[in-house]
Amino acid sequence: MSIPALTLNDGTQIPAVGFGTCKLNGSPGVDAMLRAIDNGYRLLDSAFAYENEGAVGEAVRQSPVPREQLRVTSKLPGRHYAYVDALACIEESLYRTRLEFIDLYLLHWPNPQQGLYLEAWSALLEARERGWIKSVGVCNFLPEHLEKLIGDSGVTPVVNQIELHPYFPQPEQLAWDKAHNIVTQAWSPIGRGNDVQRDPALQAIADEQGRSIVQVILRWQYQLGTVALPKASSAQRQQENLALFDFELSAQNMASIARLARADGRILGQDPASYEEL
Repeated sequence: MSIPALTLNDGTQIPAVGFGTCKLNGSPGVDAMLRAIDNGYRLLDSAFAYENEGAVGEAVRQSPVPREQLRVTSKLPGRHYAYVDALACIEESLYRTRLEFIDLYLLHWPNPQQGLYLEAWSALLEARERGWIKSVGVCNFLPEHLEKLIGDSGVTPVVNQIELHPYFPQPEQLAWDKAHNIVTQAWSPIGRGNDVQRDPALQAIADEQGRSIVQVILRWQYQLGTVALPKASSAQRQQENLALFDFELSAQNMASIARLARADGRILGQDPASYEEL
């Protein structure tokens, strides 16, 4: 299945939908990723903290799809934000994946109480200069963090990966990212751990469209311009999660989903203004 591509602000491209790999570890994880690639996914989203970079690299090597057609993402954990530690961690990601480079490397959280994300960002830029990584971005950064990052370095992240689902759509952050030519990626795009997949309003739209609630949510993400990163182990679910490009939600559908937003919509209450991920 062909997935539309988005061009990032550094000229590289990524698919409009990616594959989340959190908790896909070892040989079962490799098998799930190989199924995903076989079903059309070309973006594998991982992180140093997921402890599965080796499985991601193994799936890339075993896949018959040429390396240049795949995009691998990893993320720097907050405990390694000091400049020297960050460079060592990025290099360790290369050793774990056994890949020549990682396509997209992100700061996992701003960790504002540490005050080290500018230092960590400098390390990502150095790693890019060394050819270890191709593109640099962030996760869970608020406008205040992004303004400081861009102002200090002169380099705008290519993506900002944030929690985004119908109960927590973050329209202000999405608009800020778009205005600054940053692509927004969505983690927990179908609301892992909440009841959004049983929401009556979404079920009504799904019935109208002849689709599942998950497909409606992922199509909503696509029409918002976000890059959703759903995770699924079975081939059937993987295929269903990519069946997004042959239907369209109406303006009324989009407005109905917008009304589902909740002030307390965060799944785990992880506010980037104060949350520390180490």
